[in-house]
Amino acid sequence: MEPVIAKLLCFALVLTRLSAFFLVLPVFGSKILPVRIKVAATILVSVFFTMTTSWAFDAQQISGLEAGLLIIAEAIYGSSLGLIATVIFSVVKFSGRIIERQMGMAMAQILDPLTGERAQPLGMLLEMLFLLMFLAANGHHLFFLIISRSYEAFPLGSTPTISVLTGGMIEAGSTMFAAGLRLAAPMLAAFLLLMVILAVLARIVPEMNILFVSLPLRVGLGLLMAAIFVPFISNFVSQFADFMGKLLPL
Repeated sequence: MEPVIAKLLCFALVLTRLSAFFLVLPVFGSKILPVRIKVAATILVSVFFTMTTSWAFDAQQISGLEAGLLIIAEAIYGSSLGLIATVIFSVVKFSGRIIERQMGMAMAQILDPLTGERAQPLGMLLEMLFLLMFLAANGHHLFFLIISRSYEAFPLGSTPTISVLTGGMIEAGSTMFAAGLRLAAPMLAAFLLLMVILAVLARIVPEMNILFVSLPLRVGLGLLMAAIFVPFISNFVSQFADFMGKLLPL
């Protein structure tokens, strides 16, 4: 393989990993960003990492079939990293959905501008607040740090271990459920106390229509607890970096 083609192969491998990573990433992979900006940013970052990254193979002695297998391996590794980051990023949205179900707003849906799909309003609001706080704290630098560390753990051209990547994704899913429940625990306790109070009122005043009384109370309590919940989102921004450092197979 000629030197020029070898350098192009290295650039293609870096571009494949970055494209797969950015494709599923919650910020860069959203539909609100124009495709041209995504492509330009991915190519620019790929050029930078191509010039600063070492590779674990002789690019001039590789065949076409081996080059294709290396590209597939890079796509698998990049998409796995992006999926793990996306799962951890969804903790706040998962907590919002738990609160909405307690408020009786599980059927309320609006269009999510990030994904273009239907979403619950409160969960999307909390996710947008978390996204703004994440970007304000320069959290997007963390994604570039993840890519940089990935090339240290798995140099360009090496084959990633599928079992390690699968274990990281499974652990990320369990972390999402545990962290989501931990964030929503105070709100669940508040709704449980409200249900106990309404049950006592139903026994004391049987003629009271508990259904019509409980609906506005649950919505008002949910909105109040959501306002109290906002400061905890900023605390989770710092915890997000810790989760990423522990769960990523680097």
